[in-house]
Amino acid sequence: MSQAIVVVGSINADLMIQVERHPLPGETLHGGGGEILPGGKGANQAAAAALLGGDVHMVGAVGDDPNAQAATAILREAGVNLDHMRVQPGPTGLAVVVVDERGENNIIVIGGANESVTASTVEAVAEVVSTAAVVVLQGEIPRSGIERAAELGTGRLVVNLAPVIDVDHSVVLKADPLVVNEHEAALVLQLLGRTAETAVGVNSGAEKAMVEELLRAGVASVVLTMGAEGALVGEGAMVTGLASPKVNAVDTTGAGDAFVGALAMKLAQGESVLDAAGFAARVGAYACTSSGAQPSYPTLDDELPKVE
Repeated sequence: MSQAIVVVGSINADLMIQVERHPLPGETLHGGGGEILPGGKGANQAAAAALLGGDVHMVGAVGDDPNAQAATAILREAGVNLDHMRVQPGPTGLAVVVVDERGENNIIVIGGANESVTASTVEAVAEVVSTAAVVVLQGEIPRSGIERAAELGTGRLVVNLAPVIDVDHSVVLKADPLVVNEHEAALVLQLLGRTAETAVGVNSGAEKAMVEELLRAGVASVVLTMGAEGALVGEGAMVTGLASPKVNAVDTTGAGDAFVGALAMKLAQGESVLDAAGFAARVGAYACTSSGAQPSYPTLDDELPKVE
């Protein structure tokens, strides 16, 4: 039985900048860094899954500029299959990542070649998408590419709608699981014609209420990530809290993507959403302990932090 994971999503070069604190509007600060590292939510999730031993195929696009090599370096090292990655005239996607001394980040994303990953691009690789055990989607490629990948997938569909964009409701309702943080959960509820305000107060805790509302809307399963506070996993009428290991956070960039990649890898191996999310929380915590997105991800040889 196939355990292939197909990630349809963005591939970026990340320009990393370190600052003591984030600037105020109109303010100029001195910073450090300036390295170009591989990134993009799709590529991050693909790299995370592959570094943990997953059989991963990347569907996406890079430009014909020098940043393309930097953007794909760790994907290649990790053994991700790039046969279905297009090289598009123009720039590779770029993310400007500013990290303060507490590890909190601000990110500006320029789509570049990622804007070419439309329905026709996905249709051209229909066979690999339709035969995957798990298809993973995010919100950094055009709506039509996301929707076509969701239609083609016959295996499990992991939808990390980040950023939240206006997609057909069928994409969200086919997700199993939908992976969002608390801010994204509120936006997805609005997308489905429900508001966060109607969810809050149904039970104790706004996050739990939003998970319950998403399940009532018809989403098969939901994983709501809460950073250092762990995650909530919703299936059926049950919402279960998962703790995250306590670590000294150096840089949170890409930690959510590490979580999604690890989740997809375990789901492809047949684990339950709850068990897969428990493992993913440990991988996400590990990713916070060093700088960058993909360079901070663990391999099978690394010891993951444990929940105390």
